[in-house]
Amino acid sequence: MKQIQIKHFSDVLCVWAYVSQIRINELIDNYGESVDFEYLFFSVFGNAVAKLDTAWESKGGREAYSQHVQKIVQEFGHLEVHEDVWMKDAPQSSMPCHLYLCAAQLAEENGKLETGTFAQLAWQMRQSFFSEAKDISDIAIIREIIEEQGLPLAEFEFNISNGKAYAVLSDHMQRALDKHVRASPTLTFNEDRQRLTGNVGYRIIEANVRELLERPEEQQTWC
Repeated sequence: MKQIQIKHFSDVLCVWAYVSQIRINELIDNYGESVDFEYLFFSVFGNAVAKLDTAWESKGGREAYSQHVQKIVQEFGHLEVHEDVWMKDAPQSSMPCHLYLCAAQLAEENGKLETGTFAQLAWQMRQSFFSEAKDISDIAIIREIIEEQGLPLAEFEFNISNGKAYAVLSDHMQRALDKHVRASPTLTFNEDRQRLTGNVGYRIIEANVRELLERPEEQQTWC
């Protein structure tokens, strides 16, 4: 069976990654084992509050950005967004959450977590921020979410304390840098020769997958 490898670069605090997750889920539901996602994190919001306060200073500040995010989510209609998002307990950085998610990836790869646990946890982290306005840069909050999911926190801490989760996160960020990934989410296909960035509709994503699945091996398209 032919399988398409897809790299999914994102920041956990990115609203476009939040609203577009439904498209990724739909693709997996429709194509099953024909698509294989590799999830990688890079920090659009590595210094979140300072970045937003600077970028939106002349546009109404962080309150205006909060309203911008709420409008985006509400327009899509399938998700909840907290009225105080980015205002109440605003995360300082996405990096602590990325670190724990990399620890989850390692634990799943090593058989310490069931297959699919990492993806579910990544979604829970996004949802906790956007729909509940939780500060997912706070280690105590991150640990609380992990334990609420019934997951063994000790496995996460082990992969962090031994440095392996840091190494994975560093690799993710370096790969994003090497591939000149600038926006979240970014999907790359066909050994990185095809790329979709930002708010891209499902049909466009699916068209890329179908074209790769249906194209004969080694045959280049004419277009």
